[in-house]
Amino acid sequence: MTEWSLDILLVIALLVTATSVLWSRDLFRGVVFFIAFGLLMALAWVRLRAPDVALAEAAIGAGLTGVLLLDAARHLSNDESQGEDGKEKKP
Repeated sequence: MTEWSLDILLVIALLVTATSVLWSRDLFRGVVFFIAFGLLMALAWVRLRAPDVALAEAAIGAGLTGVLLLDAARHLSNDESQGEDGKEKKP
């Protein structure tokens, strides 16, 4: 009974984080939810007894892709703070 409740809780957490990624208006928050989703997916693969897939998901899905998306978000926020002529906007 406890295993089923853990699995149901994991599925609900996956659905909530996936929905949060899709509906997040803040870019940074969306990337953080994406990383959390990747870590939850790694946990789901462990529960399905696929540790090799779980390690790949954690390393690539949450780790490498998360870092690349955070870097892209940082570059996008730098571009938004500057005008089209390359000079900083005044608030």
